[in-house]
Amino acid sequence: MKRLPLLLLALLARPAMAEAHDYPTSGRMEYVLECMQKHDGKYEFLYKCSCVIDRIAEAMSYEDFVAMSTALRDQSLAGERGGAFRDPPSVRAMADKYKTIQANANQACHVQQR
Repeated sequence: MKRLPLLLLALLARPAMAEAHDYPTSGRMEYVLECMQKHDGKYEFLYKCSCVIDRIAEAMSYEDFVAMSTALRDQSLAGERGGAFRDPPSVRAMADKYKTIQANANQACHVQQR
């Protein structure tokens, strides 16, 4: 009988946990389409790239995903604009963390990094 309240509490907490790393559909679609484009638009990558973004979503919140992926993507900008993403150690650390999470997700979902 003591387990029933704990079970009810766990069931009530489950929806809140599921929403903790909920990404907007548009964000997921942008990632999948970009990933597919990098792999010559092959249909098989629809599922593989979807797997990758699902794994990334398990590892971080959407806000962290946007910040970290932007930090990585914008490191290649030339000049001062790119310097804001290349120079600060905290931004480099964010980009490196994202690279690691993405590499692990790519490996788990059988997607070659390009």
